[in-house]
Amino acid sequence: MSSKLNWLLQNTSPGSLVLQSWLTRNDISPSLAFKYAQNGWLNKLRAGVYARAGREPDWSDALECLQNQLAAPVYLAGLTSLSWQGRSHYLQLNQSQCWLSAENKTLLPKWFKEFPDVDWRVVSGLKLPQLDEKYRTELEIKGKKLTASGPELATYELLSAVPQDISFEHAAELFQGLVNLNPRKIESLLVLSQAVQTKRLYLFFASFYEHAWLKRIDISKIDLGSGNRQIVANGKLNTQYQITVPENFNLKGRNYG
Repeated sequence: MSSKLNWLLQNTSPGSLVLQSWLTRNDISPSLAFKYAQNGWLNKLRAGVYARAGREPDWSDALECLQNQLAAPVYLAGLTSLSWQGRSHYLQLNQSQCWLSAENKTLLPKWFKEFPDVDWRVVSGLKLPQLDEKYRTELEIKGKKLTASGPELATYELLSAVPQDISFEHAAELFQGLVNLNPRKIESLLVLSQAVQTKRLYLFFASFYEHAWLKRIDISKIDLGSGNRQIVANGKLNTQYQITVPENFNLKGRNYG
């Protein structure tokens, strides 16, 4: 076995996606990659994209390739990140959907966008600057290490999608279990954010469920804007955070901190 083929087998696993640009950087030319495909070591998926033979690649292989071979700032986000961290009460309703965040308006390559059997959902409208690595976490998924939004950021991403992509009630049920988030990370995140509605909803849910970490957040540092925000139709106005919420979430006598 040649040293280059041996290197390829040592640095990939069955089902791994392999880009020609990455192979070229590691001294495996297009003609040599073509030879490996002819000999059954690689399966050609499309121009410049191979998969290591032995297993059908899935979405996690595609994301691992994007993060490691292209060093793209694209991460597991929102509901998907929370689910893989074991913080979701139940599995995603849409099992083929995978939430992602992409920093710096990163453009996803065509092969990635068209990858089969997955519905990529790139969260947008976060109104956040480029974030420090402290807001990320590394998850082991199907034997691969993938970078994902940490629980504080993933929760923020989830709430930014209410009610367009996830219902108020689904978000509320998930938020109820988030009893051990890091208040310092939440505070700094909400200070950085310019998304008034998302910030208000984050604090509202923390108040509603009386999470202990809320007491360690200095809300006076957070710009919550002015004016009312309608989150749900036909809801009731919560006067503290000036957002409309379902009537059963606006019970009289509830202590909102």
